[in-house]
Amino acid sequence: MALTVVGCHAFVRPAAAAIALKDVTGREVTLAKPASRIVIGDGRFLLALALIHPDPVSLIAGWPRDINRIGRAAYAAWQKKFPTINDILQTSAANAAISVERIIAAQPDLAVFSLGAQPSDEERVRLEAAGVPVAVVDFFVKPLDNMEASLRLIGGAIGREAQAEAFIAFRRAHFDVVRTRVAQLPPEKKPRLFFEAHAAMTADCCNSPGRGNIGEVIEAVGATNIGATVISGAFGKLNLEYVIAQDPQVYVATGGSHMEGTAGLLIGPEYSVERARETLAGLIRRPGFEGMSAVRNHRVYGLAHQMLNSPLDVLTLEVLARWAHPELFADLDPDATLAEINTRFLAVPVTGPNWIALD
Repeated sequence: MALTVVGCHAFVRPAAAAIALKDVTGREVTLAKPASRIVIGDGRFLLALALIHPDPVSLIAGWPRDINRIGRAAYAAWQKKFPTINDILQTSAANAAISVERIIAAQPDLAVFSLGAQPSDEERVRLEAAGVPVAVVDFFVKPLDNMEASLRLIGGAIGREAQAEAFIAFRRAHFDVVRTRVAQLPPEKKPRLFFEAHAAMTADCCNSPGRGNIGEVIEAVGATNIGATVISGAFGKLNLEYVIAQDPQVYVATGGSHMEGTAGLLIGPEYSVERARETLAGLIRRPGFEGMSAVRNHRVYGLAHQMLNSPLDVLTLEVLARWAHPELFADLDPDATLAEINTRFLAVPVTGPNWIALD
C-alpha cells in the first residue's frame, strides 16, 4: 500500500490497481479487483445493479434499508427472489447522516454514494484510511448529464462493463427518439407542466422540481416546467397562488405506498388502477385546482415516485412525452419499453400500475 498526502489529508492507495475509474465529481477511484462487497448510500442503487447483474443482492454489504424508495410491493418481490436481502447490514438510516463506523464494520471493498448525499471530506478520509474506496454517482441532481457516467462507473466497478454499455445504448436510443422530435418544436408548442412531487403529503402546496432532477426530463420531452423559473435547486416549494397564476396545461402528481395515511396519490403494484385513479381525483379537488387548464381539459396524470432517480428514467421520459404531446408521441409505448427492460435487463421485474391518466 502506498500513502499519498494531498494537502493536509492522507490517502491510502493500492500500489498497483487493476481498475481505474472516475466518479461524477471527477475524483479517481482505484480498485485492485472488481468489487464484490459494496455499501450503497441509497436503496435505488439496487435498481442500477439489477439492470446489469443477475444477483445484485450478492454484491451488497450494507445499505440504508430505505425500502420506501423502492416501494413495499417491489421490496417484497426482491425478498422473494433474494431472501438474503433481509440479512444485509443496515449502515445508516434513510436520509440520516452517514455512519463511518457502520460502513467500515460492513467490510466493503467499495462504498457508493449520491452526489447530493456524499460523505464530507473528513468522512471520506476516514473511510479511505480504513481501506474503503469511495465513489459518487448521480441519478438525482443532474440526471441527464450524469446517468450514463454513473451507470458506467458501477459497471466498471463490478466487472460488468458490457452489460452496463448495453443498457446505456438501450436508454440512449429511446431518449434520442424523443429529443429528435422535440428539437423541431417551437416554444409556443411546449405546454406548461406542473409536476407535484409527493402531492398532498402535507397540507401546504406544493413540492415541485426546479432546475435539475425530473425538471430536466420535463424539458427534454418538450414541456415547460413551471417550477424552473422560481426554484434554483433540484427541488423546492411553489405556493398555490403562483401555480394558479401559471395556469398549467398539464398536471402530473407523484405518489406511492409511502403516501399511506395522507391525502396523496396511492399508485404502484400495491394498488389497483381504480384505487390509483380515485386518489388522483382527490388531488384535484383541493382548493384552487379546479380552475387550472390541465383540470378543465382533462390532462391530469399520476406517476409512481419510484420511477424517478434511477436509470429507469427512460420510462418516465416516455410517459411524460405522451402526456405533454399525445399526438407527436402517440407511437411511444412505455408499457412495451418496460416489458423489454424486464425481459432483457432487470434481475427483479418492475410491476405496476406506475402511471395513470385520470380520464
